[in-house]
Amino acid sequence: MGLFNFFKRQIATVIEWQPQDQNVLIWRYRAATGEIKNASKLIISPGQGCVLVYEGRITDVIDEDGVYNIRTDNHPFITSLLKVAQLFESEHKMGLYYYRKAEVLNQGWGTASPIKYFDDYYKIPIQLSAYGNFSYRLKDPAKFFSNYVGSQDNYTTESFREVVQSRILQVLTSSFAKEKLAFTEIDAEIDRLSRGMKEQLLQDLETFGVQLHDFRIEGNSFDQDTQDRIGKIADITADSHAATEGGLSYVELEKLRALRDAAKNEGGLAGAGVGLGAGMSLGKVFSNSIDEVTQPVAGVDPMEQLRKLKLLLDENIITQEEFDQKKKEYLNKF
Repeated sequence: MGLFNFFKRQIATVIEWQPQDQNVLIWRYRAATGEIKNASKLIISPGQGCVLVYEGRITDVIDEDGVYNIRTDNHPFITSLLKVAQLFESEHKMGLYYYRKAEVLNQGWGTASPIKYFDDYYKIPIQLSAYGNFSYRLKDPAKFFSNYVGSQDNYTTESFREVVQSRILQVLTSSFAKEKLAFTEIDAEIDRLSRGMKEQLLQDLETFGVQLHDFRIEGNSFDQDTQDRIGKIADITADSHAATEGGLSYVELEKLRALRDAAKNEGGLAGAGVGLGAGMSLGKVFSNSIDEVTQPVAGVDPMEQLRKLKLLLDENIITQEEFDQKKKEYLNKF
């Protein structure tokens, strides 16, 4: 049995990576005895390459697809293979590592937790999540193998995706901290941010022996606290715009709202931050405030004053009856 196994080990072998798993970057050919025999055929299919490792050192890389006869082919890869004959001329103990030469497409990435930065325009903290995809190919398989694969029999695209994703998070955090974009500007700047991050990641991935072909930020979202802050800003902005359109300042509108709400409750005026004169009733303060902002002003376009009245009506600060009365006064003066 021992002699039979010896001769069996000397039989020529067809060495190939078939079927090739599209989710694997590096795959080691496992010979039954760890030996490569003379007269074996090494097949490199399109989209593949092969790294030769002997005694822990890369001796060659083959990057051209084809069929190579180990006994006779005069190729640097095969020449290296023949130089390491041990004990018998037909036996070579080494590692053959196939690698994926074709581009790896549409690798999704996303932030595992929100990144934090300060919105310098609105003066609020922001927590933002983002996602997208990237594509790449192995540019220097020897460097990639030496520095990141080592003795692993298989190295998957998923393993490398996780490595790249950690780099993306660092670059993304740095980019937003540097840009200080207002939350209202982020969507409009996505393409520019993507291009800037791609340039940074290109240099970073060069150290892996990897060439980044594409990088995209496809979308983003805010955490609930940030959404609440944005909602408050949106409300204030809308109110400020409405007040301006109605001929009031935002502060004036808020004051009237507070007086309106306070007038509905006993003792509510103190909560509204309004100081009462001695003996002055809550209703009187409210009435005086309304008269102050609705009094027709000489030289001011009556239509502007009507817009102010309409704003007060929409805010339920004045009644329909009061609106109609004031409107009649304005039109009479007009």
